[in-house]
Amino acid sequence: MIPFSVLDLAPVTEGSTPAQAFANTLDLARWAEQLGYTRYWLAEHHNMPGIASAATAVLIGHVAGGTVQIRVGAGGIMLPNHAPLQVAEQFGTLASLYPGRIDLGLGRAPGTDQATARALRRYYEAAETFPKDVQELLAYFEPDTPGQAVRAVPGAGIDMPVWLLGSSLFSAQLAAELGLPFAFASHFAPDAMDEALMLYRRGFKPSGRLATPYAMLSVNVVASETDAEARRLFTTQQQSFVNLRRGRPGLIPPPIDDIEAYWTPTEKLMVERALACAVVGAPASVREGLAAFIERHRPDELMITTNVFDHDARKRSFELAMQAHEAL
Repeated sequence: MIPFSVLDLAPVTEGSTPAQAFANTLDLARWAEQLGYTRYWLAEHHNMPGIASAATAVLIGHVAGGTVQIRVGAGGIMLPNHAPLQVAEQFGTLASLYPGRIDLGLGRAPGTDQATARALRRYYEAAETFPKDVQELLAYFEPDTPGQAVRAVPGAGIDMPVWLLGSSLFSAQLAAELGLPFAFASHFAPDAMDEALMLYRRGFKPSGRLATPYAMLSVNVVASETDAEARRLFTTQQQSFVNLRRGRPGLIPPPIDDIEAYWTPTEKLMVERALACAVVGAPASVREGLAAFIERHRPDELMITTNVFDHDARKRSFELAMQAHEAL
């Protein structure tokens, strides 16, 4: 069976704080490590009250320092927001502190709204140079050469796994061209998933970093003791998507009994399309849903995200997902 991994956004729930979100993130990472998940990734978002992982590299260090062997990384760093040298230094530092355990996933989106992207200063100037910036960043991890004017210290000569992330065809094609592993954001933007996988695998060029294509897909999983309870827990994610589309992103809301009363028919169609890659239900339903998803799309690895309100219910969902993995 393919590896299972975790994508975490350090959710801040209603009535909670970022400090509690960080405590929950470390607790979940330790639980995921105990359950046997392969990697634990955190994602860069800005100006979103319900997501506390804006300083992604800092939080990665916190999680890596509180765990023992699980890989910890960025899923991802939005590279146009940053200078490539600074990213190389940050992740060179992390890899020096936690050798063999750090992953660097790179995205091209801003991870926020337009006003915040402007406040970050770099995005609109750097988005068009993303391929060049990726190559510059990769070069900083190569061994020093005589006469090299700029070095990443630490960073140079470090074996840093670098992934490209995407929700469209662009990064799939770039990952294939550069010979890098590729992760597709099917958990919120599944429309181009099949075509992106096809383009990546068909166009892949072996590199010094990767000999054969390696594709990871992300999927929403909400598992509970019954189908009905899982569907109720999933309303937290559904509400969050509606709120985002309404231009009112906020703290992560508790589940509700009647999601139909919350959204309009148009919003329902939008959310169901965005969250089409979701497996929600009791253990048997989750096992069948994951088996069908894997059989259809043939990923090399599956990254699971679970956005539910109650921390213990979230941990239980990841436990049931890993039980499904073992059964498969």
